[in-house]
Amino acid sequence: MIRFPDGIDDYIFLRDYWQCQPLLLPGALPGLRSPIDRDEVAGLALEDEVESRLVYERGNAGPWQLHHGPFQETDLTSLPADSPWTLLVQAVDLWVPEVRALIDEFPFLPRWRMDDIMISIANNGGSVGPHFDYYDVFLIQAEGQREWSIGGRCDESTALLAGTDLKILDSFEATETWLLNPGDVLYLPPRVAHWGRAVGDDCMTWSLGFRAPTAGEMLDDLATEVLSLGHGRHYRDPSLSPDMASDNIDPTFIRQARQLLLDTLDDEQLLAGWFASFMTRPKYPGLFLDDPSCRRRAQLPAMGNYPARTFIDGLEVFADDNSGQSNPSG
Repeated sequence: MIRFPDGIDDYIFLRDYWQCQPLLLPGALPGLRSPIDRDEVAGLALEDEVESRLVYERGNAGPWQLHHGPFQETDLTSLPADSPWTLLVQAVDLWVPEVRALIDEFPFLPRWRMDDIMISIANNGGSVGPHFDYYDVFLIQAEGQREWSIGGRCDESTALLAGTDLKILDSFEATETWLLNPGDVLYLPPRVAHWGRAVGDDCMTWSLGFRAPTAGEMLDDLATEVLSLGHGRHYRDPSLSPDMASDNIDPTFIRQARQLLLDTLDDEQLLAGWFASFMTRPKYPGLFLDDPSCRRRAQLPAMGNYPARTFIDGLEVFADDNSGQSNPSG
């Protein structure tokens, strides 16, 4: 398990820091040695199946240019030495089992909440700009150094920089700054402004992010689930009176519709089954199951990514959105 600072353990972390406030964990992973080098990270960015991005802070077409992979080898061998850039590769844990093993350092958090491990490499000064995320993240320094600055809380109304596809803050005022070395970890809860800049040309940072769907995404998916199951409850009017026969919708009808929806949400068996299925859905559905060559390259078993195994009261197991009965005594 990661090492917490003196006076903090996993219980205190979950009580006082998780989704509440940032925490720097110096030397949290003292024996960390990256099982993948910078060239291998870049090699993943050449693959069609791998999601990757390249950010130039000062590009030919203007500041903060974003390019999406897959890339050609010449794209990466011709990166400028005198201008900051960052290469980001998503879900490296799906392709490198040794990277996936990092999750064992976080046994105090539900595995089904974990999304993926992204790896970024950068030259001196490379970054993706000041920004904020809507999810929890552990920023793990694997090689080299990175300077992290954090600012205040952000939300949907926070102004973003115009003229770029990146969601960069229009203004950023640092409240704290740290220099992270290999094995150091920085935890950030959702909505905290932050800016990480590589120090030197050998910077590699891992990001363990957590799933945080919006209410809209959840309702949309739940509605699809309800329809697929053929739940046949229909809207019925409340008790009517002649004065309700107008073009206006009386609040009584709204309350009736709300109650119908709430009754659906109160179906605990339906909600539990849907939620487990939704939260264990693979980040890239069918990637390994549909392409055996991908599975061989990744050296991972089918349905092996960690959110995929979840129990509901010890009775039902979900593996990559598929449910099956499990022996409750096993």
